[in-house]
Formats: sequence, structure tokens, C-alpha cells
Amino acid sequence: MTVLFEDPFWIGVYERIDNNKYEVCKITFGAEPKDYEVYDFLLKNWNRLEFSPAIEVEKVEERKINPKRMQREISSQLKHKGIGTKAQQALKLQHEQNKIQRKRKKRELKEAEKEFKFAIRQKKKKDKHRGR
Repeated sequence: MTVLFEDPFWIGVYERIDNNKYEVCKITFGAEPKDYEVYDFLLKNWNRLEFSPAIEVEKVEERKINPKRMQREISSQLKHKGIGTKAQQALKLQHEQNKIQRKRKKRELKEAEKEFKFAIRQKKKKDKHRGR
């Protein structure tokens, strides 16, 4: 879980890898959340989190790293906070799928509205023909 500021809101990016499948979920917080607020949010809303479609990842073998080198890498990573490229790709894929669903829903609503208006016009014609 990475919490960062993405103008104008604080967001959390939760990344998980399960059976070589990489998934990511973006959570918008608003004001800067405290650690306990993030933990509490995850506990209460875990079932409602929408993860991106899974992306295949190849397994990377971990090798022993010198403790000093690891400390340097950690400090450099802390200086450079941000979303990983895989997380960005997964969020982009989720965004695209949501966009397609929105368009489909909007198109269906338009069609239903069109049919409804057509039915009203037909009824008016029929009523006018009957002299009402």
C-alpha cells in the first residue's frame, strides 16, 4: 500500500501479487490520512475494493543483498515516491474498461429514451386519428 498526494487529493495505491497475477486498486482519501485511518479503511472496506484486471508477471528470484546496499536502496526509494509502472498500466486498463461500460450504459439509455419518445408520438397520432 502506497499513500501519495495526487493533486488535489491524497490517494492510496494497493498492489497485490497472487499466483503470478498482478492487481492494483486505487483509493481516493481526500485529506491526508493517518496510518490508523488507512488500516481501518482497509479492514472495513476490503470486500468493496475494485482491483484492476490481472496482469501476468514473471517471478523474480530474490538474492541476498548487502544490508548497507539495501538501506541505500530503501532511502532512495523513499525519496522517489510514486506509482509503479505496472500499477499505472493496471489502473489504466481498469479505467478503460470502466469507460467502455459507461459508454455502453449511456447508449442503452439513449436507445430506451428514443423508443419511449417514439411510442408517445405513435400514441398521439393514434389518439388524433380517433378524434380525441
